[in-house]
Amino acid sequence: MCVSMMIAACTRTVYPSLMLLYLVLLGTAHTAQSIYPRIRLSHKELWQLNRTWVFQGHGASFQPQTMLLDEGHERLYVGAKNILFSLSLDRVNTHHREIHWASTESQIEECMMKGREKSECANYIKVLQQYNQTHLLACGTGAFNPICALVRVGHAGQDRVFALEEDSVMSGRGRCPYDPNSPCTSTLSRGELYIGLYTDYWENDGALCRLNNQTYTRTERNDRQQLNEPKFVGSAVIPDNDDRDDDKVYFFFTERETDPEGANKAVYTRVGRVCANDQGGQRMLVNRWSSFLKTRLICSVAGPNGIDTHFDELEDVFVLNNKDEKSPEIFGLFSTTSAVFKGYAVCVYHMDDIRAAFNGQFAYRERPEHHWTPYEDRVPYPRPGSCASKVNGGGFSSSKEFPDEVLRFVRSHPAMYRPVLPQHHRPVLLQTEPGRRKLTQIAVDRVQAQDGHYHVLYVGTDDSMVLKVITIYNKDTDTMEEVLLEEMQVFKVPAPIKEIIISPKRQQLYVGSEVGVAQIRLHQCDLYGSECADCCLARDPYCAWDGLTCSRFYPAGVYTKRRFRRQDVRHGNAVQLCNGLQIDDEKWQRAGERPVYSVESNSTLLECVPRSLQAKVLWFVQKGGEKHEVRGDERVIMISHGLLFLHVRSSDAGVYVCQTVEHGYVHTLLRITLHVLKGERVESAIHAAADGEGEKAAAPFHSSVSLPPGPSISPRSLVPSAASGSHTRLWYKEFLQLIGYGDAQRVEEYCERVWCSDKKRKKTKRRYVPLGGEKRGRGRGDDNSHRAPRHALDT
Repeated sequence: MCVSMMIAACTRTVYPSLMLLYLVLLGTAHTAQSIYPRIRLSHKELWQLNRTWVFQGHGASFQPQTMLLDEGHERLYVGAKNILFSLSLDRVNTHHREIHWASTESQIEECMMKGREKSECANYIKVLQQYNQTHLLACGTGAFNPICALVRVGHAGQDRVFALEEDSVMSGRGRCPYDPNSPCTSTLSRGELYIGLYTDYWENDGALCRLNNQTYTRTERNDRQQLNEPKFVGSAVIPDNDDRDDDKVYFFFTERETDPEGANKAVYTRVGRVCANDQGGQRMLVNRWSSFLKTRLICSVAGPNGIDTHFDELEDVFVLNNKDEKSPEIFGLFSTTSAVFKGYAVCVYHMDDIRAAFNGQFAYRERPEHHWTPYEDRVPYPRPGSCASKVNGGGFSSSKEFPDEVLRFVRSHPAMYRPVLPQHHRPVLLQTEPGRRKLTQIAVDRVQAQDGHYHVLYVGTDDSMVLKVITIYNKDTDTMEEVLLEEMQVFKVPAPIKEIIISPKRQQLYVGSEVGVAQIRLHQCDLYGSECADCCLARDPYCAWDGLTCSRFYPAGVYTKRRFRRQDVRHGNAVQLCNGLQIDDEKWQRAGERPVYSVESNSTLLECVPRSLQAKVLWFVQKGGEKHEVRGDERVIMISHGLLFLHVRSSDAGVYVCQTVEHGYVHTLLRITLHVLKGERVESAIHAAADGEGEKAAAPFHSSVSLPPGPSISPRSLVPSAASGSHTRLWYKEFLQLIGYGDAQRVEEYCERVWCSDKKRKKTKRRYVPLGGEKRGRGRGDDNSHRAPRHALDT
């Protein structure tokens, strides 16, 4: 009843103000971002498109810590709280297997006696590596007493095998951190585990370690020159050449650095390197790295007067392997440490530049408070940091044979003077707007398109989003263009994305957060539209127009049938590729048309949401034989949802055309015929109906207002009636249709909050059923936490 009272009052004065406030808030929220995704998909829409599948484990106790992709066994392994999962790569939410591996009651009690919370005293599996063809190595925190074991997965094809080898359980000290919140990184190569972690209970000893059945090699303990409060992010084994004895292991981490004044500690991102075959020294550096070196990774934006804006905190790193395993590309996701300037950036590094930095001059400073300078004196032979290999002369069969002079030098000079600069000397992706979401994880796919190769970046956020981005470098202008193709809400509940694994072979993305593991298809070309222009304007390197539909692009020679392909990722030139014409009368007249009725002096929205959020919207009005562009003023405002008239005049009646312009291509979306009704006529008809004279007033109402052909709306339907039965609550929805606004459900919810007393509001909520009669449920894909945005799916 409160909504009925509100609508009746709205016909006089109140409704325009409330509607204006609501629509302006919508427009403000939408325009808060300066970089729009071309397509925005909610969790529910991803499910409806059959593009995502989510595995939620055992609810709140899931909390995945690490994931491992095993394409040989066609499984995704997930280490979580007290449990290991084996998920199907086809559908992560079907045919899963699990191993329960929890801490014992006595272990939990002992952990709590040491002052830890009960939630911390579980067994969080943080290390998961492919040990060999039939086993995994899994390590967990074990109630602050790390533990490791082998997990049998069998040979490829033995799908039913997934079991913990009880006789392989061993101490995990040095292999896994104590604290479940402690960062660590690991990689396993030729049976040896390389790991960066804090090795002690109190997290004072950060170390880079290698473990096998015989030896344990690590960085020096309590040596601030080697590692100073490190945060470990990533690691990888990368060969330098064909000599396997010369393979290097690279670690990516951040650490504290004392500034020249000796007061503040700045954060720097480092890349560290050791030889995979390093055995330490014979008399000194015993069981310590004899080859550890590090240098700084720079990710900055050049500013005026030579001042750079640095992104110093490394959030995530992704090693993109190419056909040449010796030359992967390193993608780093960085954030700022400044309290004033906040932002994120992605920088790309070539291995040639990283190797050049390690082959350059060593850094030197006499005291920690002094500036770093290049070391100019004699460097001993063999060069400190080099491996015992044939490539380096073959004079030493092991690092144990290196002269003490070399070992002393590498221990006192672990840092290189030359930093590593990113490709093009700038980030490929920037987000510097204050207050926006945080970026947490990154994965990259290298895709061949019609006009070259492109990197497709998948960036996770702290609110369950995955951003699909391509970056395009313009050599002529020395500029970088970022194209945000899609913004996908992976999980129904906002939660930070903690891990992203990509499978180019399967064209799938596997995303982990504290609420579950999601699987997403990398592309869905038919989503962009059913015309050539829609496909080309998308600029998605996965997709091309094949003459019939927007479909997966395959390089020449892969498929021989459909050779008619239209794609332009670099420019998105649909006008040239699709023979697109500018505005012509035929397209103008063919656009979909619908009528909208408004009451004079009221507010009215002509709704038009383009398929692409990156397109510019233009409005034209046609009166008689003339048409001209609607520019907008203080009375007529163009917002993200359409054209908003604050006060409608009778002279506003006419045919309005909504068009979009994107990369020079003009697309007509729809035509709206606006009819303006005299306000006093509508109000008198409403009052007449409210007094029980609706039937008598119906005929003169129609004759005096002279409604054009369209939906039949009687004045009796504009007011509530006790005799109307089940249709009592539908009259105001017809009124909203009359004035051109169709989202009755949200208006009702808003009005209940504003107009109803608490008692009436509770009564209304108990009997409220969502528009369309659908009951709220907990079925697959149900998304009641928000209303899905309008976009290409409902254009």
